[in-house]
Amino acid sequence: MLVNVLVAVFYLAGVAGIALLLTRVVRTRRGSGGPVHDRYEVAFLNGGPARVADAALTALQADGRLGIGGPGIVAVVRPVAYDPVERAVLQAHAAAPHGALHHLRLAVMQHPAVQEIGDGLAGRGLVVDPATRRTTARWCGALLITGFLLFPVSIVLTVVEFASTLDPGADMPVPFVFKVVPILVALLVAAVVCGSLTGRQTTPAGRRAVAAYGREHGPRADPALLVALYGLRALPDPVLRQQLVAAARFYGPPRRRGRGGRSTVPPYRHGGTSGSHDDVAAATVWCAGASACGGGGGSCSGGSGSSCSSGACSSGGSSCGGGGSSCSSSSSCSSSSSSSCSSSSGSSCSSSSS
Repeated sequence: MLVNVLVAVFYLAGVAGIALLLTRVVRTRRGSGGPVHDRYEVAFLNGGPARVADAALTALQADGRLGIGGPGIVAVVRPVAYDPVERAVLQAHAAAPHGALHHLRLAVMQHPAVQEIGDGLAGRGLVVDPATRRTTARWCGALLITGFLLFPVSIVLTVVEFASTLDPGADMPVPFVFKVVPILVALLVAAVVCGSLTGRQTTPAGRRAVAAYGREHGPRADPALLVALYGLRALPDPVLRQQLVAAARFYGPPRRRGRGGRSTVPPYRHGGTSGSHDDVAAATVWCAGASACGGGGGSCSGGSGSSCSSGACSSGGSSCGGGGSSCSSSSSCSSSSSSSCSSSSGSSCSSSSS
């Protein structure tokens, strides 16, 4: 009788945990949706702030307003901007102590004009903000650990069950562990599936909106829209493509030693989790809910687990870019895996996406 009660408890608890997790995943990835408005929203959905910065730099260079020469030095030819993101590029260039492309690109990624694109998309349910994704990922991890821990518990209960059945004439019951294996396997499968869905920043509505925009504007796409839709691999200008690839790699994940001592770069998952991979390793950070990445105490949310300690940004894979700029004492953390910093030069925390 007690065994049957324990089996019922296992199944009730498992079903409740799975139902709660699935409900949260569905609710966080469901929104009003709607179309995307411009190429920068497309870029954010496909590759996060890094793709937005690449698209803006491409647009400015394509019509001669910006000059990008070797080795990665940027010069403003005509200080004319046609949208807030292009103005962000010019402002970041004016505030930078030098014209290095990788510093400029990082500063543009952290600019309020770029960060607010993500906030607007999240408000329409086209992307999921980093804080929500982290919380859901913790739920998935807790369910996965629970499923694993209940396996040895069920084995112990099985041993106790057999030890209490010593009558040789009695029929041997079905082992307890066999009775609860289905719900334990369901727990593990649900945790893995939900974890995979949580890792995708772009929602199904966001992917549909990008596909619709690509069908409508793709045939007459300019270089900036090609970058927004397909990444740097679609950039027609090989020289600019090489410069932007080098700039993206500058703040990418650290190289690791492969066989024979040769240095290799691990595959990069871009911030916009639309299911594809970007061309290069790049630092992507979205400070959701803040007017600027670190500006006014906004919290940086990336994928590298950076943290703040005594007002300074610290992480194995994060850095405060900007050539000697430092985190202000007013910087704050929104979670254990976020960091923030502010700098008058426009540089800020960088982290590699997951």
